[in-house]
Amino acid sequence: MAVNKILLYYYFTPIADPEAIRLWQRDLCESLGLKGRILISEHGINGTVGGDLDACKKYVRKTREYPGFKKMEFKWSEGTGDDFPKLSVKVRDEIVAFGAADELKVGDEGVIGGGVHLKPEEVNELVANNPDVVFFDGRNAMEAQIGKFKDAIVPDVNTTHDFIKEIESGKYDDIKDKPVITYCTGGIRCEILSSLMKNRGFKEVYQIDGGIVRYGEKYGNKGLWEGSLYVFDKRMHMEFADDEDFKQLGHCINCGADTNKFEHCINEDECRKLVLMCKDCYDNPATRHCGQDACKEVAAKAAAELKPV
Repeated sequence: MAVNKILLYYYFTPIADPEAIRLWQRDLCESLGLKGRILISEHGINGTVGGDLDACKKYVRKTREYPGFKKMEFKWSEGTGDDFPKLSVKVRDEIVAFGAADELKVGDEGVIGGGVHLKPEEVNELVANNPDVVFFDGRNAMEAQIGKFKDAIVPDVNTTHDFIKEIESGKYDDIKDKPVITYCTGGIRCEILSSLMKNRGFKEVYQIDGGIVRYGEKYGNKGLWEGSLYVFDKRMHMEFADDEDFKQLGHCINCGADTNKFEHCINEDECRKLVLMCKDCYDNPATRHCGQDACKEVAAKAAAELKPV
């Protein structure tokens, strides 16, 4: 029986010829039958790919042969073999689109001027020893609906492009002198966000080494993380453990039932917004909407068309 895996990885290192790296990575993935999404810029590489276990192992080995990537770490998770519809390998100005390509500085050791890296156990130690510690979510606000660190600040952002305006808004001036732990899925967004925050006057900024993934692998549901983790493949979410300590955070936008599943609004032509929706509400066209008035009307019309004459 085939064993399939998903690889999540990133690495900040100066790349003189991103296009050459793109062609090499594309050919490597195609030869191994891997699918997923890889972004390359002059700052480094950011990828999520999936496929056969042996192919993934070969990919890791071959990718680390490039001198700039020899220290790159890969996070492994279970795959189905059909987690990504295709392979996409592109060159971009940024490997995470904060709109800060000119501000970000990268050297041989990674991002220059970013937050202090904390291992999962160091996160718990810092929180235990300092009651003023603040968790700051470095993801899109939507992702926090199903899981976040306890008492975390969740910025009002829909994309990473929104973060600079958000942290310059004055909303968070009261925490600029407090210890702030930024966090995100695998750590890459916080490499950049922590640097942007320090550049804007946040005095003591940290980031979790390996992100939520590493923390969850260490502590499951018995640490400071609560709920599920949003992931960017067909699974849509994952849990670190199935036990009595799991805390359900996600609820259906229409009926309030427990759910961790995001679904697209029925108004595909104009909305396609991802919202939390239970199976019953999703299966019923009348309730397969995001809550906006225009989308409710589309849902009502779709439900009416299904009624027998």
